[in-house]
Amino acid sequence: MADEPAVSDQRRPDERYPEHWEADVVLRDGGAAHLRPITADDGEELVRFYARVSEQSKYYRFFAPYPKLSDRDVERFTHVDYQKRVAFVVTIGASIIAVGRYDAVSDGEAEVAFLVEDDQQGRGLGQLLLEHLAQAGREMGIHRFVADVLPENVRMIQVFRDQGYQVERSVADGVMRLVFPIDPTETAIGVMQSREHRAEAASIERFFNARSVAVVGASRRQDTIGQGMIRNLVLGDFAGAVYAVNPQAEAVSGLPAYKTVQDIPGEVDLAVIAVPAESVPEVVLDCAAKGVHGLVVISSGFAEIGEEGRRRQRRLVGLARSYGLRLVGPNCLGVINTSSRVRLNASLSPIIPPRGRVGFFCQSGALGLAILENVDRRGLGLSTFVSAGNRADVSGNDLLQYWEEDDATEVVLLYLESIGNPRKFSRIARRVGRRKPIVAVKSGRSTQGVPVGHAVRKTTAPQSAVDAMFRQAGVIQVDTLDEMFDVAQLLAHQPLPRGPRVAVVGNSDALALLVADAATAAGLKVADPVALGAAAGGDDFERALDAAIDNPDVDAIVAVYIPPVNTSGEDVANVLAAVGEQSDKPIVSTFLGSEGVPELLRVPDVEGAAGRGSVPSYSAPESAVRALARVVSYAAWAGRDQGKIAHYEDVDRDTASTIVRAALSRTPDGGWLDDEDVHRLLRLYGIDLWDWFRAPTLDAAIAAGDELGWNVVLKATADTVRARPDMTHVWRNISDADDMREAWAAMTDYIGPAERAMFVVQKMAPPGVPMSIRTVEDPLFGPVLSFALAGAASDLLDDRSYRIPPVTDVDAAEMIRELKSAPLLFGYRGGPRADLDAVEDLLQRVAALKDDLPEVAEINLEPVLAGQDGYRVLKARARVAQPVDNRRDWYVRRLSTPVGLGDTVAH
Repeated sequence: MADEPAVSDQRRPDERYPEHWEADVVLRDGGAAHLRPITADDGEELVRFYARVSEQSKYYRFFAPYPKLSDRDVERFTHVDYQKRVAFVVTIGASIIAVGRYDAVSDGEAEVAFLVEDDQQGRGLGQLLLEHLAQAGREMGIHRFVADVLPENVRMIQVFRDQGYQVERSVADGVMRLVFPIDPTETAIGVMQSREHRAEAASIERFFNARSVAVVGASRRQDTIGQGMIRNLVLGDFAGAVYAVNPQAEAVSGLPAYKTVQDIPGEVDLAVIAVPAESVPEVVLDCAAKGVHGLVVISSGFAEIGEEGRRRQRRLVGLARSYGLRLVGPNCLGVINTSSRVRLNASLSPIIPPRGRVGFFCQSGALGLAILENVDRRGLGLSTFVSAGNRADVSGNDLLQYWEEDDATEVVLLYLESIGNPRKFSRIARRVGRRKPIVAVKSGRSTQGVPVGHAVRKTTAPQSAVDAMFRQAGVIQVDTLDEMFDVAQLLAHQPLPRGPRVAVVGNSDALALLVADAATAAGLKVADPVALGAAAGGDDFERALDAAIDNPDVDAIVAVYIPPVNTSGEDVANVLAAVGEQSDKPIVSTFLGSEGVPELLRVPDVEGAAGRGSVPSYSAPESAVRALARVVSYAAWAGRDQGKIAHYEDVDRDTASTIVRAALSRTPDGGWLDDEDVHRLLRLYGIDLWDWFRAPTLDAAIAAGDELGWNVVLKATADTVRARPDMTHVWRNISDADDMREAWAAMTDYIGPAERAMFVVQKMAPPGVPMSIRTVEDPLFGPVLSFALAGAASDLLDDRSYRIPPVTDVDAAEMIRELKSAPLLFGYRGGPRADLDAVEDLLQRVAALKDDLPEVAEINLEPVLAGQDGYRVLKARARVAQPVDNRRDWYVRRLSTPVGLGDTVAH
């Protein structure tokens, strides 16, 4: 059995050790590994690693024969300052498999080099090391890397060339010198995310296409989980080999039983673990020694039971990943692949759903069985199914990465009880949703509750911000599982509608009226219903359906059929199925009150399941219309331009970062920036802030008026004053000292002392619509941008729009138009129309600032006056704080790792 590696989160002997640089990573082939800074304790293992490296690889690294490391070499390589000299190692188990380092050679420039064990080459280790070294270098003020490479070292040259950086090359004395800036350009980020996609998809492919499965904890008792797993694999006609592991039995269900996974004579791709929680780590080590690729941990007794279980779960994840294993679970139902080539049912469900085009990810093990029963009853086929339980490692984001390229999956369903990394989810879903619709149920929407076992960071974002994230990513968010299946059966079997215009064809006037009312309420446009009469037969329906399909003013059809007494309706069903198979417009039905895809309305695919063209039926017309409206909205999102992220030439990110870091150095615990820093910070992002002068006394207010040349306002800025709709806090049109004395007396009499009001004096601004723009660093979501019209009414009615940066021009335009109060910006009742191009530009600039600077915890621009000739930012505040760690995967690939008992793995 393999030796267990040292726990990576033990305190390091060097207090400078940057623990936040540690990362679990997924390699090109889907395996996992651990990347961390080197330490002085790595000397012996570094020597063993170097001994395994070939002479050619050593020559490529040192440009000369270098058979062994001297004691002086070991000392130099393992003792670094984590600033000007930084080194990372990649480990599997306790073994180092790759080393990368940089050494600063001048101000802002460092020399970078790698060495990868020969057996591990080709797994993308050099690229991973370069990503993480570049991120560490940026933190330490390094802007450029230099690498000296022998021209014949083609593989290493390719690592640098493919990274997305602008590489300059020169050759001197037979050595090629590569020089490149390490700024995170859009190209470099795109390259990184593309590799992340391929690696994470490969890790999931190992689960679904396993050729052999070992059930650890297989039992001869009929009522045990292990027995059920064996039975479901065998009876499901799994195409590969099934092995039973039970140290106390000779055979299980007719299969020979092995004492350990290592005793199994053949290869094992996947291990299903159903043993007591305290025994799981020993099984993980056994699987690692065997070379197993993936684990499905059915066992309970982890984070769902409390603090001790969370500690056990954290250890389990760290152990599995340290040996290169991905893990589904624990406390899960399992995984299913319905492909006829695989027929994998590595789950507790005796039901294998029919083969279909829908991939389903479910976090709840308890609901998993009910979900599969519902799928089977509706005749909705699945391609693959995962119940992730506590979601300690493999998450919905991993499945999205896999399903994006999976030809067998055309629709994605997600039942989400929590979202560990919404920022990454949004990024991936935006990309996947352009190709394949994603339908999601998010439980706990009203309470924002998180199930036991799903400890995630607390969010301060309101539910409307969560909903906006789904809309921004094109995700079809529904409220219930039944509605999810309603939408899925339409997406899986019918084409997307081209627009919102609906024709209603039916033999019941009453039901047709219900459809028309429901469609109008859902925002669809309804043509005059075609009433065929109660006695209408197949020929009548065929003529009406054909006419609706040929009508250029119709985008979708709702067919309603309630048969007369003693009539089967088979002739109408045959017509619906035939027309549905040929139609390029979606058809939904309420057929005999059936739910799902009835046999009579199915168009069989090559495997006999309901195929494309099958007509879905709904038990109530309102359900059919609601599903159709959801799909119409998705089709509009998928078919429109998603916009572009603006790149501003006038933005000075480096100087802005310097200001923010200097402020944090003065107040390490965070705090509000002073007025001067706020002005400077916004100006560096092209945002002009209207000047103001603080006026703690009347004399200061008069001096400010003189400085501004009068025509000024006296304004109370205290939140306790501005938040009250009954209290006037601005005195306008002050033209001289006498006016200021009058204003001061009236305002202090009305509001109270100057120290309570926090008066400022500003130049009078041209008229405009007051707006509020805010952005915060949420502990869970990262940056969140919001927009509203300023005032108590907007706050009271929660009339505020949200987006997750980065924000495109289309996102910004939609943020404005989503508000119920948006007509005020469009010249409502004869008012002036605001310069919306300028407002959209402002939103994008604020989003860019917040996206670039995670140390800026909060920005509040209020009021901003939107006029006909642009905008004026009259007041702004900004607060800095140490950034949360949910931004760490933005410029480098990493699997988030539990950092404490209160946190969980966030994907």
